Formats: sequence, C-alpha cells, structure tokens
Amino acid sequence: MNSIKVVLIDLSGTIHIEDEEIPGCVEALEKLRSCGKFKIKFVTNTTRESKKRLHSLLKQLKFNIDENEIFTSLTAAYKLIESQQLRPLLFLDPNAIEDFEGINTENPNSVVIGLAPDMFDYEHLNKAFRLLLNGAKLIGIHKAKFYRRKDGLAMGPGAFLSALEFSSGTKAEIVGKPSKDFFLSSISEFDVLPEECVMIGDDANDDIQGAFNAGFQGILVKTGKYRENSEQLLSKKLLLLADNFTQAVDYLLLNN
Repeated sequence: MNSIKVVLIDLSGTIHIEDEEIPGCVEALEKLRSCGKFKIKFVTNTTRESKKRLHSLLKQLKFNIDENEIFTSLTAAYKLIESQQLRPLLFLDPNAIEDFEGINTENPNSVVIGLAPDMFDYEHLNKAFRLLLNGAKLIGIHKAKFYRRKDGLAMGPGAFLSALEFSSGTKAEIVGKPSKDFFLSSISEFDVLPEECVMIGDDANDDIQGAFNAGFQGILVKTGKYRENSEQLLSKKLLLLADNFTQAVDYLLLNN
C-alpha cells in the first residue's frame, strides 16, 4: 500500500447529517489534523446550500474547516457553465443559487439539475424536457439515488435526471461525484499521485467507486446513506469498512 498523503472527506452522512454532528467527528478531525501527516480536502455533492452557507453550518457544528478546503460539485458545475458560455435553467435549492451569481439564465440553452425538491413537479420538468428536445445541454451536478436526512433516507436528484434523459433521449454530463474528473480536480493543488490519496465516505458508488475510478484508495463508513453489503459491488478492495469516521481516522493514524 502506498503511503497516504491526502485524505479526502465526504461531508453529509460522513461527519454530519443536516445540522447535527455525527458523534465524535469534530474530535476525530482534530486528531487527523494534529498528527501533521496529511493534506485534507472536503469533497461534497451537496447542492442544498452554497459553499458559503455550508461552511457556516460546519463552523456552527464546531468543525475546524477552512472554506478553501471545501470542493463542491456546485463549483465544478459553475466552471463548466462558464467555460462553455451556457445559459442554464437551474434546478437548485434557493440556498445554493448564490454560487451561480453572474451566470446569465435568460433564454436557456442548457438544463442543470441539482437537488431541488420544490422544482421536481410536472410543469418544471416538462419545461426542461422541451428545452432538451430543442438541443439544450443536460448537466447533472450529481446523480445520487438518495441521501440521509435526520428523518431518514430521501430521494436524490438521480431519478429526476434519469427521467429527463429517458424522455428526451439526451445523455447528461455529470460533474460531481462519481466523476473521475471531479476527483482529480479536487487534488490538483497537491503534488501527489492518485494512489497516495484516500477517500472517506458513506456512499459506496459515488464516494468510493468514483474514487477507485480515479486511482484513489477508499474507506467506506457505515453511517449516513450506507446500505448493508453495498461494498460487495465495489471493483477494488477497501482499505477499511469502518463503523464511522472516528474509526477511519484511527486506522489512518495507526497505518501511516
């Protein structure tokens, strides 16, 4: 096993669920930082709030995280829209819209799908469908099947994105996890090889298989959206199937 130099950490379901810390994660993160062995990056598909709002929430939960350490799928989507000069119809939570300030949304020539429960109705989806039939580009900020809320599992945007793909015959470009480009972009500031990076997350496909596809190593935690035996579908062997983030940190400290 290559020595681990960079630790990538998922947020929702791995160290917190909505406005609650998963017990022990604040302390575990401090242990990981204080050892001085690793660079740390937080990678998330969260589209329910902007990076600024997300960082504010994490600070309220007492996590020692700098806003610049957070790499979001919203950021990746913004860069794609800007680079291709797209005018998107945005399916986003109002709390996430500020990450798209300056983007022209008049006369849309693209459709961008994030987690936007209040927009997943027939009229909104049919408007997107008609744009796609006329040649608009379809972008999925991510394609998660579900995520964890405090009251239980909830549908992600994946089903709605798939419905638009099916009806319009258009293939979506996915910019967040599990995209290989997303993972590689998240470590571009570090002088490391992919195999020197480990992803810690609760989603076997989006977090871990995505990381494997980029050449990273993986630790799957049994919190958040974890489903029993989901690790059996992975293409490579995990470094660890951990009960929680705390156990994952203890493993890294002991083995590096």
